[in-house]
Amino acid sequence: MKQAETVKKLWNRWKYAVLVAAAGVALLLLPSGNKKSADTVPEEHVQDVVQETQANMEKILTKIDGVGELHLMLTADTGTERSLAQDTDLSYSGDTAAPTDYQRKSETVLAGKSGAQEPVVTGTRCPTFRGALVVCQGAGDAQVRLAVTAAVAALTGLGSDRITVVKCQ
Repeated sequence: MKQAETVKKLWNRWKYAVLVAAAGVALLLLPSGNKKSADTVPEEHVQDVVQETQANMEKILTKIDGVGELHLMLTADTGTERSLAQDTDLSYSGDTAAPTDYQRKSETVLAGKSGAQEPVVTGTRCPTFRGALVVCQGAGDAQVRLAVTAAVAALTGLGSDRITVVKCQ
């Protein structure tokens, strides 16, 4: 009997906090609709970024002692993505602790002159690379291979298992 009274007292004291927490969990579990806040850059632009990165890396890698002539090929795993600012409108009906209907609407925020409005970009994520192939004259030397592998890993974020350095003819 005392245990039931204790539980009843606790419930009376904390019931609103429990209901608010349950409503929060319910809102988190509801689907958010089409939540596309990232804009994928066209494939041609991804290739341009990869080629520009390759050219810059080739210039710098040829400066490593013993490398000689060098050719580099990078393969991209994912393209460049831009995160766009979103204006979200959240509405629900019914009790705040247990809403009966829930709607979320999102629109991309546009800025600029009335004729040339563009989306507001909040961040850009560069492409991630799948692998790298380096063909260079100095690859016959283990120290050169190690230096080139370490440099490519530092510049691309690739692990050494995804970088191949071979000697050219």
